[in-house]
Amino acid sequence: MSVTVERREHLLLIGLDRVDKRNSFTTGMLAELAAAYGELERDPDAWVGVLFAHGDHFTAGLDLAQVAPTLNGSGLTYPEGSVDPWGIQGLARTKPVVAAAQGWCLTLGIELLLASDVRVAAEGTRFAQIEIQRGIYPFGGATVRLPQVAGWGNAMRWLLTGDEFDAAEAYRIGLVQEVVPAGRQLDRAIELANRIAAQAPLGVRATLASSRASLDDPSGALSRLAPDLQPLLASADAAEGVQSFVERRKAVFTGK
Repeated sequence: MSVTVERREHLLLIGLDRVDKRNSFTTGMLAELAAAYGELERDPDAWVGVLFAHGDHFTAGLDLAQVAPTLNGSGLTYPEGSVDPWGIQGLARTKPVVAAAQGWCLTLGIELLLASDVRVAAEGTRFAQIEIQRGIYPFGGATVRLPQVAGWGNAMRWLLTGDEFDAAEAYRIGLVQEVVPAGRQLDRAIELANRIAAQAPLGVRATLASSRASLDDPSGALSRLAPDLQPLLASADAAEGVQSFVERRKAVFTGK
């Protein structure tokens, strides 16, 4: 197996584990990661995912020699019951993912970060979207999401050159939200994931869905705010939120 999966209370930790190849993706590893995301989506007690990498590097990207012959006009494909970790095709992920990166984070690795919701990088992490140097272009979402995250000029600076950039630049352009000392990235990602998991799960998922909808259709997302609030108001977690406020205690949410 090239992807590890571990439940820790309401977190699902998903680890890239092809350390001897700098966690470069084979077709099998792509399928394993998609299956892990499918598990996150299906498990009612897994409220937040944490994506990380074993070893010194997040990922060197695709193992092109192995994967390239399998690519077709549909791009990457995944087994039934899986969820596309890059969020390009099939069912959309409804639960948040916090990602932690270190070492080399190349091509599809950057796009994995962009497809997640909160990103942490270790000091010393090196990034590059080098597809342009191989005669192709990023097909895991960077051409769409990096301009959204970083702004047009910042995105084009790196997408059109394939140049390397460091964690400080990744933070400046919004690719990552925090830079931490090397070795602390996974701990910090887990801390943030636990903060998210301490909130009402239905509210978290509704917030994520509304925010994503706003990227494609801001007016449509605005029109859904009041209607989509109604089920939340009727939930047991909303009642618990009010009761905990009245009783001046920490809320204990159940996802119902």
